[in-house]
Amino acid sequence: MANLLAQRIEETLRPVIGTVLATVSVDVEAKRIGKSIDTIDRTDLPAIAQNLVDALRLVVGQELAQAASTKVRNLA
Repeated sequence: MANLLAQRIEETLRPVIGTVLATVSVDVEAKRIGKSIDTIDRTDLPAIAQNLVDALRLVVGQELAQAASTKVRNLA
């Protein structure tokens, strides 16, 4: 099971991209920074948030991607 922070990131993304894509996005972004969803921590949030802007921009547009990224960054 993912750690609490991974769950909070997923909950933050759900309203923007849906449950399935939110779950996949957290897993992909954790792997992108060389971690698993079980090992990410608050120090990883800036990198994850920045990567999310690039990944989500294609799905929801720049504005929503940036808003979601900011919310993730602010979970720290």
